[in-house]
Amino acid sequence: MKRMLRTAFVLGFGLSLTAVSLFAHHSAAAKYDQEKKITITGTIVETQWKNPHCYFFIDVKDASNKVTRYAIEGGSINGLYRSGWKKDSVKIGDTVTVSGFMARNGSPEINGRTFTLADGRKVFAGSADDGLPQF
Repeated sequence: MKRMLRTAFVLGFGLSLTAVSLFAHHSAAAKYDQEKKITITGTIVETQWKNPHCYFFIDVKDASNKVTRYAIEGGSINGLYRSGWKKDSVKIGDTVTVSGFMARNGSPEINGRTFTLADGRKVFAGSADDGLPQF
């Protein structure tokens, strides 16, 4: 009887850990609106190369010279490397053009799909399976 209870506990505990990890991963389509396409050009002010997603922070000036800092969510480090990125593909001060989808909540956050780098190369920045269409 003790062995059955212990087995049931271990099995239940293992299933609960699986359920937690399933809820932790989300589709980009839940946070970003595929109907709100945007293309911006600005200056790289910060990069964060970390998993599960890399982030790029870009200052963009509007017509009245007001600066808005956008947070651009990219794919994972490995995904970006497979798309042709290197850690030094963008540097602080580089001017880049980013196309992607705006956050549903209206904040200056973009799910980056393509970057046009300072040298003119276009590289894919998202995840192939994130629930959003390709640009």
